[in-house]
Amino acid sequence: MNKPSSSTPKVAYMRMFVAIAILAATTLLLFFGAGDGFYLWAKAIHVIAIIAWMAGMLYLPRLFVYHADAEKGSVQSETFKVMERRLLHGIINPAMIVAWAFGLWLAWKGFGFMGGWLHAKIAAVLVLSGVHGYLSGAVRRFANDENIKPARHWRIVNEVPTVLMIAIVILVIVKPF
Repeated sequence: MNKPSSSTPKVAYMRMFVAIAILAATTLLLFFGAGDGFYLWAKAIHVIAIIAWMAGMLYLPRLFVYHADAEKGSVQSETFKVMERRLLHGIINPAMIVAWAFGLWLAWKGFGFMGGWLHAKIAAVLVLSGVHGYLSGAVRRFANDENIKPARHWRIVNEVPTVLMIAIVILVIVKPF
């Protein structure tokens, strides 16, 4: 069984730092260069981040379904550990941060944090962030071979982000209240 080298986390954190720096620099350029058009750029970046966040939130529990059935210490189990860690740290976490940052700015700039639909949306996104935290903890437990949940549990958990996504989209598009 091959363990990742000790420099792997350092490299991953360096890549994350570079990506955040590029995003921040691009955001500042757009903010100062696009003027009033920045709102549309911010909305586009927000939607892109949401797509990436949701893709990861839908895929991670599916990995857990298969990982829960893999024998601890097996090649499959170790492969799932790498996949889960990279998905969480490389896609899900950065996408959530960008989605929240731009979403809060849009809620302030576009709506002044007013509107029942917006309050309900923020509440649903808070719940989605809680699910994100639960999945992050599961990645740690799987990495330490401490998962005690059966595959059936992860199949059910896999549906939660979908239900929340549907509610959030309806709130944003329909604005029912």
